[in-house]
Amino acid sequence: MKKFISTVRNIFSIEDLRVRIVNTIGFLIIFRLGSFVVLPGVDPSKLGAAPEGIFGLIDTFLGGAFSNASIFGLGIMPYISASIVLQLLTVGVPYFQKMQKDGESGRKRINQITRVLTIAITVAQGIGYVSATILPTGAVMISTSLFMFSSLVLLSAGTMFCMWLGEKITEKGIGNGISMLIMIGIISRFPGALIAEGLEKGSSGLLLLIIEALVLFFVVVGVIALTEATRRIPVQYAKQVVGGKVYGGQRQYIPIKVNASGVMPIIFAQSLMFIPALIAQIWAGESDIANYIGTTFSDFTSWQYNLLFATLIIVFTFFYTAITVNPEQIAEDMKRNGGFVPGIKPGAPTGEFIDSIISKITLPGSILLSAVAILPALAIVGGVGGEFAQFYGGTSLLIMVGVIMDTLRQIESYLLMRHYEGMMKSGNVKNNPTNYEVAS
Repeated sequence: MKKFISTVRNIFSIEDLRVRIVNTIGFLIIFRLGSFVVLPGVDPSKLGAAPEGIFGLIDTFLGGAFSNASIFGLGIMPYISASIVLQLLTVGVPYFQKMQKDGESGRKRINQITRVLTIAITVAQGIGYVSATILPTGAVMISTSLFMFSSLVLLSAGTMFCMWLGEKITEKGIGNGISMLIMIGIISRFPGALIAEGLEKGSSGLLLLIIEALVLFFVVVGVIALTEATRRIPVQYAKQVVGGKVYGGQRQYIPIKVNASGVMPIIFAQSLMFIPALIAQIWAGESDIANYIGTTFSDFTSWQYNLLFATLIIVFTFFYTAITVNPEQIAEDMKRNGGFVPGIKPGAPTGEFIDSIISKITLPGSILLSAVAILPALAIVGGVGGEFAQFYGGTSLLIMVGVIMDTLRQIESYLLMRHYEGMMKSGNVKNNPTNYEVAS
């Protein structure tokens, strides 16, 4: 406890870090306040309950702004969609590949294209949002045409403002701004979920609530291990004599993450899991098979649903890792800088060696990721409340762990630059790329 208080004192004694933390808190408060400002023309008392399925996931990311019909009802989700599209284009389209390699100028052009695409996606999603998503009959108190026009303008402005907030947090705050906005939306629902779980269990279920909290603690520890786990590839650089000084000749490491794809496989898989139930609805009542599929895949706690969900996550993990991690490019960069893996020839053999390592560690990583994704369903089956169970795994927990660890790393770097003791004596935050190494 004494070390914790000392660390907090050190953090706030650094003026730049203190200002950044205060700025971050201020921007996040603005974001949370905006999620309660309802679109003009909507009667808040007639809004329905929080949506389920993919809309429920979006509502979780936005901290309830989606179900509140807020001016931040779409939040930064259109920006994230646009960023994913541009990321995929930079992998498969030569024009965008060249743009990505153009350095700062290319990055600026990609950012401009992302912003324009964000506006287009916001308008497209906004039309569906205000017309048929969460607004029940009677909630809109003005004419449909006026409500549609004003809502599209405000939703687009709200999304661009959220994007601006994210950029300002990254520039003047601490951590990645866009990720911080998503994390604060998720965390904002945790107190309510915990209180609801406590009220449901009652005084007689206090021991059970403590057990659930302990299980959640160990799940978080496991997710941290999965998020930070890396396989280090040793790289030796040749010695070079420049101006009478010797450079290189030292061994370094390339950290390859076990879960290099992050939460994207879960998001992709989750978006496809609504297709079986949707198809079944088309033929509902016409065949027993359609009724069975509709019933089974509408229940996300069924073993059939979770088996298909886990399989899709494993497939998408390999797919997303393949398009985001390029072994040939890594090998080419090493060769250009005079580096080589001991015992492996530079060039193509090095690329094949790195690719084989990625394939070996991606399989266990994808299995563990799928296990994390289905943990909420297992928690519900085990008797945990639905809202509280969402924090036992899935995208929510992975995002929270990733953002918090990244923020801690930035704070750690500020402390070390000012010659203060790090946040962790063991150095787990400081040296996290090599914390949970996978054996060769």
